[in-house]
Amino acid sequence: MPPTIPDIAAIVFDKDGTLFDFNESWSAWSSRLLEDLAGGDRALASSLGAAIGYDLEERRFAPDSIVIAGTPKEIAAKLLPLLPGSNMAGLVTRMNLLAAQAPLRAAVPLGPLLRQLKRRGLILGLATNDAEAPARAHLTEAEVLDLFDFVAGSDSGHGGKPEPGMLLAFARAFDLDPRRVVMVGDSLHDLSAGRAAGMRTVGVLTGPARREDLAPLADVVLENIGGLPAWLEGEAPKTHPETGRESVS
Repeated sequence: MPPTIPDIAAIVFDKDGTLFDFNESWSAWSSRLLEDLAGGDRALASSLGAAIGYDLEERRFAPDSIVIAGTPKEIAAKLLPLLPGSNMAGLVTRMNLLAAQAPLRAAVPLGPLLRQLKRRGLILGLATNDAEAPARAHLTEAEVLDLFDFVAGSDSGHGGKPEPGMLLAFARAFDLDPRRVVMVGDSLHDLSAGRAAGMRTVGVLTGPARREDLAPLADVVLENIGGLPAWLEGEAPKTHPETGRESVS
């Protein structure tokens, strides 16, 4: 059954904050990384946290934390000045090893949703500023890797978001007009990349960004990716009068 919204042939997803709830998933990784790097020095761990926009005591990310949308190299660049003797390559490798073990929490049950989208004939891709190997590990752990036709990370040779390289590589791989592709993400990096690629953009609220942050760059902002099938059918999100939450069901 083709989408009601005209000509949509494919969806490319961000990973963290989109497929997986950001705070639930990456707070544990950040705490473990900082404590590991600090070697038991609590003051150093707190300073490292401040450098990447993470409050170790509150286990909370600042709205502009580099962890939200940055690449591993960008995160490492913030940490290195506080880690004499460390180098970029070694730190990124260490971060990626920990990232592959991060206990991710799906934003919604992923298998049923992604299979529903595949039954519509949609091509599915993943474009993340995480490295590709941890991304594949996370999709494997969630038992959905086989449902993706394309997976790219910031180290896959297409650059990182907000540049559109990964998204355009996805379109080229399947000979798609970017205008027939939807980019789904939780950050301005995601939506900026989608706009730059000439794609439709859908924002979701399972990352730190607020609705008002995402709305200027999004065709629609949904509570989570579970609202995609109804949106594709042309149903406009409805706002609950008491909670203010949107629903497309």
